[in-house]
Amino acid sequence: MAGGQYSKFRNDKAARDIRIGVKEFKCIGVSPPHDHPHVYLDMGDANFILCPYCATRFSFDRTLNSNEADPRECLFIDEYNEQ
Repeated sequence: MAGGQYSKFRNDKAARDIRIGVKEFKCIGVSPPHDHPHVYLDMGDANFILCPYCATRFSFDRTLNSNEADPRECLFIDEYNEQ
């Protein structure tokens, strides 16, 4: 990602699987103030990864772009750190 900015995703609705359009991203768990540390995850050559904090499964979906998720409310927009 350019400038060290990574898409962030959350799982407020306890989705079984979140499809995302990136392989490098940050998981925050649930929305603040109940979030876990914002952990950087990299799928590498795999097409899915589990967050080590909340066990959310993220699956890569090449039909989505970097600021999309399915379910769509799983994309987290950090209003305080926007540039």
